[in-house]
Amino acid sequence: MNADAPLETSTLHDLHGRWPQAESVEDFQRNLAAVRDRIAAACRRVDRDPAGVRLLPVSKTKTEASIRLCYAAGCRLFGENKPQEAYRKWAAMADLPDLRWSVIGHLQTNKAKLVARCATEFQALDSLRVAEALERRLQAEGRGLDVLVQVNTSGEAAKYGLPPDELAPFLRKLPAFSALRVRGFMTLALLSAEAVRVRRCFRLLRRLRDRLRQDVPDGIVLDELSMGMSGDYEIAIEEGATIIRVGQAIFGARNTPDTHYWPGF
Repeated sequence: MNADAPLETSTLHDLHGRWPQAESVEDFQRNLAAVRDRIAAACRRVDRDPAGVRLLPVSKTKTEASIRLCYAAGCRLFGENKPQEAYRKWAAMADLPDLRWSVIGHLQTNKAKLVARCATEFQALDSLRVAEALERRLQAEGRGLDVLVQVNTSGEAAKYGLPPDELAPFLRKLPAFSALRVRGFMTLALLSAEAVRVRRCFRLLRRLRDRLRQDVPDGIVLDELSMGMSGDYEIAIEEGATIIRVGQAIFGARNTPDTHYWPGF
């Protein structure tokens, strides 16, 4: 794989808000197959194994009934932005013991107890205050949690995430939190139809990971790159994503605008 090979993949942001609703198990199976086909095609373009890309269906704003249909289509891990929404759905679907939740949105410290109780993964660690709150709650629960550090690769002031130049010193402090299993990085690219600007965000995260993993503290693992959503996941895969967060292309368009979840969009 030529990590910096020029590619001309377009974004799918022109479909934003226009994805058809999935209303049956067959709809979900069809949508999942279509996304996986695009994953495979993106991997072929850069000589990657599709098995190295984990698809995370994002169920934010979607009903319990819709999630159950997606579950019946084969999905077992879902992503939620708001901790309280993840917790509510976790409690409501406790009859599905193999159903797991990844919290992928900004966390206020007073909601750490919800994440510590219901999540198997947290993708938006961006401050020591959040690390401390999670550590305290996880120790009380007697469990650990896989976490990704969120990085602001677009430089937008309204977005959450650590600036790239603060990443190395932040990583050096994380071994103090024994309940947090650091697995890699997450980012949100610019929401732009200009693919070259979107690609720049993903490429920056990969380069940061490649540089920092050479000298990380013991216990810190930087294998995962969570980047790419319904409109740009193919570009993210070309730039090295190991996790893509796909909602609308699987579930259908959301009524709630992205500004409700992602500041600056």
